[in-house]
Amino acid sequence: MTGRRHLSSKSTFRTAALALGAALVAGCGLVPGTAGSAAGGTVTVMTWAPEKTDATNMPGMPAMAQAYARWVNAHGGLGGRTLKVLTCNDHNDSVGAAKCARSAVDQGVVAVVGSYSQHGRAFLSPLESAGIPYIGGYGVSDAEFTSPLSYPVNGGQAALLAGIGEQLAGACDRTVLIRPDTIAGDELPALLDNGLALRDRPAAIDLRAAENATDYGDQARRALQAAGSDPLADGCVAAVLGDRTDTFFDSFRRLREDYPKVRTASVLGSVDQTVINRTGGASSPYEGAYVTGWYPAADDARWNQLRKAINEQAFGDNRIDPADAGVQTTWIAYTVLKQLVEGLGDGEVDARALRISLDQGRKVTTGGLTPPLRWGYDHMSAAGGFPRLVNARVTFQEVREGRLVATRRSAVDVTDILAKAP
Repeated sequence: MTGRRHLSSKSTFRTAALALGAALVAGCGLVPGTAGSAAGGTVTVMTWAPEKTDATNMPGMPAMAQAYARWVNAHGGLGGRTLKVLTCNDHNDSVGAAKCARSAVDQGVVAVVGSYSQHGRAFLSPLESAGIPYIGGYGVSDAEFTSPLSYPVNGGQAALLAGIGEQLAGACDRTVLIRPDTIAGDELPALLDNGLALRDRPAAIDLRAAENATDYGDQARRALQAAGSDPLADGCVAAVLGDRTDTFFDSFRRLREDYPKVRTASVLGSVDQTVINRTGGASSPYEGAYVTGWYPAADDARWNQLRKAINEQAFGDNRIDPADAGVQTTWIAYTVLKQLVEGLGDGEVDARALRISLDQGRKVTTGGLTPPLRWGYDHMSAAGGFPRLVNARVTFQEVREGRLVATRRSAVDVTDILAKAP
């Protein structure tokens, strides 16, 4: 894709976004969030995620949002305002996601913050109609990187797959990808392949798997056979199955001894320090695995304030793990919200005010957990298919002696890889 095409895509997006923004400001029958306040009042937001489903579950995100509200209110609130957090279970389906969005509209929230849903198109349409910004979603759907009312804090699944491709390009002659047989999963192979292509590695062998399976013996066997069939080649198996990644590697471990040279890989969100600890630490099936994440490793000092807030307000709540990527994303998203609200001073805090501040390019910082973030139209991504992506940095990590450790001192920007994605 040429630079001219990037510019054309970016320009087209800006024009459309400006038009929508003008419509929102003018009214046009839209109902912006109204539960905001001037100084001393209450700011109401919502956080949603799937819970108690047969597939992906992210209970730590709404739990972290409520803990954040308790913590920030105990320390002066948002510029003197009380933060109120509503939560919703999207049940990991499009109907549930749309219901959560309509509930947010009906309850007049000023923003949806730090949430997870695979069904971006289902929930973004109601939010767009009401002019409610979506701040710091998990980034699991492409719609979060195209909607003019979405303000992502990380590069989402796209950046992770591009990153793990780049990481594996230096270590693997052939790569096998195990991913969900879902619409979201269909987007993953091309992103991984673009990362592998940096060193002229062949495209990954794409193996689909049921999102809610209880055994992956067949997929593990096929993956090992494909990755380890040539004893002179270095093979790698990358599993990106969310909650079910642990189930896959349990099946994988039982068959792996016949293929000792095959390396493993995954992404943060499918693997984290808690999973490694639970499955045996240094003797877990993840030992030696390559892992790509969005943020610094969980033991980094930059997470100290998150850990302090959890200890103060959620000690003993086993839903909230400071090493969980969803919890971390929610923390960062609420850090953004706090700076935005405080930046409005004594003025009214509503969806329109937040949206204008974001669209005008207000810079927010996250204590080094991400680069400074700005969503003004002059700061949109050069990756044409992901115009709302303002943070394309990923971290390369590896499991060594049972701990996730960084393999590079600085984050890696994968914008160029994403620019080549179809």
